[in-house]
Amino acid sequence: MSPDPTYTAFLDNAQIAAGPLETILPTLKTFFDRNPGDLVLIFDDHTCRQVDFDLRGPVAEVLARALAASQGPQVPTPPRPGPGRPKLGVVSREVSLLPRHWEWLEQQPNGASAALRRLVDEARTRNPAAQRARLATEAASRFLTAIAGNFPNYEEATRALYANDRSRLAELTRDWPQDIQTYLQTRLDAPLL
Repeated sequence: MSPDPTYTAFLDNAQIAAGPLETILPTLKTFFDRNPGDLVLIFDDHTCRQVDFDLRGPVAEVLARALAASQGPQVPTPPRPGPGRPKLGVVSREVSLLPRHWEWLEQQPNGASAALRRLVDEARTRNPAAQRARLATEAASRFLTAIAGNFPNYEEATRALYANDRSRLAELTRDWPQDIQTYLQTRLDAPLL
């Protein structure tokens, strides 16, 4: 299970707020009210995806909207007609396979769906450390692309990131703003599964 979501906000390459929604949104709301034209980048700490919050209105409304949005849609989406078991939460999706793959799946006990589920479950449990490292690298790459794309050595730093060359990455980013370096390091060290 994923930990509770936390977020980090940056302005001009400096971290201005970090924490769960209840902590970060009042700070961002105050900042927004004083500086409505400033561009603040907010990142989901788990995935390093950029997020936006509607900061209009009183803090209580801002929090209520953000918390409701983080809970997902409140109205269940109607199931698509067609194959699957919608009452169980199973919906049909398309998978493109070659004929030899379909032949192999048809020969498996309990059918193609059961075989695919077994393969996915096996892959998810095989080498979780490597999966965590891959997810951390992808998250760090999203962060670098969003915030450091114009920095010197950005492309080389990205290569070092994907090569898992931490010392080279540190060397290439040592002249970057300290908050960026710290956040990048924290994201690479964070558990993601």
